[in-house]
Amino acid sequence: MSKRPEKTINKNTAKTAKRLLKYVTDTYKLQFILVFVCIFISAAASVSVSLSLKFMLDDFILPLVGQSNPDFTNFYHAMIVLGCIFAAGVIATFIYTRMMVFIGQGVLKRVRDDMFEHMQTLPIRYFDQNTNGSIMSLYTNDTDTLRQMISQAIPQALMSFFTIIVTFISMLVLSPILTILAVVVIGIMITVTKAIGGNSGKYFIRQQKSLADVTGFIEERMNGQRVVKVFNHERKSEEEFDKLNESLFESAANANKYANIMGPVVGNIGNLQFVLTAVLGGVLAIEGIGGITLGVMASYLQFTKSFTQPFMQVAQQFNSIVMALAGAERIFALIDEEPETDEGYVRLVNAKKDENGNIIECEERTGMWAWKHPHSADGSVTYTELTGDVRFEDVTFGYNEDKTILHDISLFAKPGQKLAFVGSTGAGKTTITNLINRFYDIQDGKIRYDGINIKKIKKDDLRRSLGIVLQDTHLFTGTIKDNIRYGNLGATDEQIYEAAKLAHADQFIKMLPDGYDTVISGDGEGLSQGQRQLLSIARAAVANPPVLILDEATSSIDTRTESIVQRGMDNLMKGRTVFVIAHRLSTIRNSDAIIVLEHGKIIERGDHEDLIKNKGTYYQLYTGKLELS
Repeated sequence: MSKRPEKTINKNTAKTAKRLLKYVTDTYKLQFILVFVCIFISAAASVSVSLSLKFMLDDFILPLVGQSNPDFTNFYHAMIVLGCIFAAGVIATFIYTRMMVFIGQGVLKRVRDDMFEHMQTLPIRYFDQNTNGSIMSLYTNDTDTLRQMISQAIPQALMSFFTIIVTFISMLVLSPILTILAVVVIGIMITVTKAIGGNSGKYFIRQQKSLADVTGFIEERMNGQRVVKVFNHERKSEEEFDKLNESLFESAANANKYANIMGPVVGNIGNLQFVLTAVLGGVLAIEGIGGITLGVMASYLQFTKSFTQPFMQVAQQFNSIVMALAGAERIFALIDEEPETDEGYVRLVNAKKDENGNIIECEERTGMWAWKHPHSADGSVTYTELTGDVRFEDVTFGYNEDKTILHDISLFAKPGQKLAFVGSTGAGKTTITNLINRFYDIQDGKIRYDGINIKKIKKDDLRRSLGIVLQDTHLFTGTIKDNIRYGNLGATDEQIYEAAKLAHADQFIKMLPDGYDTVISGDGEGLSQGQRQLLSIARAAVANPPVLILDEATSSIDTRTESIVQRGMDNLMKGRTVFVIAHRLSTIRNSDAIIVLEHGKIIERGDHEDLIKNKGTYYQLYTGKLELS
C-alpha cells in the first residue's frame, strides 16, 4: 500500500468510521433498523430493571413490612410486569446479536467483493509497487478486524449510547442533585479515555502496517525458500524477520498497553463515583434534602453502575475499534486507488468480407478480426482488418519521470514477421513488450497497431489481440483443460485439444492420471517446468492471437525440453507477428529481424546473416566474444 503519514490517518478516522458505517446501512438498511430497535428495547429493559428497585422498595416492599396479614397481589403483578420487561430485553438482545453476525459477514463479503473488483481495474504499476503479502494482508488481517468491529463493537457502541441516554434521564428524574456529581465524574472519565485512547490508536495504526510488512516478508520468503537454502541465506532471513517482528512487537505491545489500562482506569473512576454517590446520597437522605428515599438510593446506586458500565464496555472494545478503523483505512486506500485509465474507443470485432470485398462486422467468429473505428467528426465508422502490423515511432519511456528507459525507439514488425530483441539485462527488451500491451503508457512518440495509435484502442480489445508466453508460467488451481481454456473462455473441448496438439502438449497430457481432466494446484506442482511451459503455449494457442509475444519462454528449461517447447512455439508462430525476447541466440536465427538494444537504444538491426557480416555487438554475442549480462 501507499505509505501515508499517521497524522493524515488520524485526521481521517471519523471519515473512515462514517464510510464504514455507510457500508452497513447501505447493504442491510432494514436489518440494521431492526437491530437499532432491538438494541433500544434491550437498553430500555436493562434500565427498567434498575428503575424498578425504587418502586419495588417504596411502593410494594416497605409498605408490607410489619403487616400481620400482608397482601402480595400487587407485588406479584409488579413482578410479572418486570419479568415481561426483562424477557423482552433478553429476546431483543438475542435478535440483534444474531442479526449483527449476519450483517457483519454480509458487509465483509461486500468489502472483499469491492476490493477484488476494484483490484482488477488497477494498473500493473500498482502491483509492481506493492508486495503480494501486503495486498493479501488486506483480505485477511484487515478484513478480520472489520468483522470484530461490526459484529461486536458497533452493537456495543449503540447499546452503550442508548443506555447512557436512558440512564441519564432516569437519574435526572430520581435526583438532579446527585446527577450533577455523575456529570462531573463522567467528564473526568471522558478526558482520561481520550488521552489514553489517543496513544493507543497511534500504536494500533503502526501495528496494522507492521503486520502487513511481516505478512509480505513471510509470503516472499515462502515463495523463495529454495533460493534461501541454496545460498545459505537462512540466518540473514532470520535477522531480517526478527527486525520486522520486533517492530510489530513494539507497536502491538504499546497499543495493547494503553488499551488494557483503559478498562481498569475507567472502572476505578466508576467505583469512585459509586462511593461518592453513596456518601452524598446518605447525607442528603439524613438531612431530608431532595426527597431521597431508600428506594431512590437503591435505584440511583444501581444507575451509577449502569451509567459507568457503557464507558467501560467501550474501553474494552477500544482496541478492536481502533484496529478496525486502521484496517478500514488501508482497505479504503486500495478501493480509492486510481483505476487504470482507458480513453480508447476503437473496438475489436468479428468481421468478414462481403461480395465487394468490403469488411463488415458480424456476430459469429469467422477467424477474421477488424478494428471498428468510429469517427466523431462525421459520425462514420470504418473497419481496418487486424493483420498485426506494429510500429514504434520515436518512442521515449521511463517508469519514473526522472529515469528514462527507452530513448527515441523506432522499429516495425510487418504482419507475419518475427522480430527478436537481444540485449543485456535492463536494456529495455521487456519494457518494449509491456508498452505494446499498454501496461504502461509512453511519455513521447507513438505506437501504431495496423496504422492505429494504440492509445485510441480499448485496452481490453488491444490485449485480446495479443498472446503472451512468459518465462515464468502461471497456472491456476483447476483441471488441465480449464488452464488451457483460460486463453479463450469460449473455447470448445475440440479447440482445446487442437491447441494442445499444436503446442506439443497433447502427448504428456494424455499420460496424466485423468488426462485433460487432471486437477493441478499450487501453480502446477507435480509438472516439470517444460510441461508447464507447454501448457502456457497451448493457452496462447487457443486464444489464436494475430500477434504473439515470447518473453524468454525457454530460458529456464533444459536443451532437450527446449527442442520440444521450441517446436510448439514454431507451430504457434506460423502466420503471426511475433516479438521474441531470448537469451539463447540459437532460437532466433530464423527471425526476420533482430534488434540489438543497449541502455534503451537500438544499436543494431538486421537479420542473422547481415548482423554476422557486420561483426558488431550481435556477432560478438553470437560467437561468445561478448556475454549477455
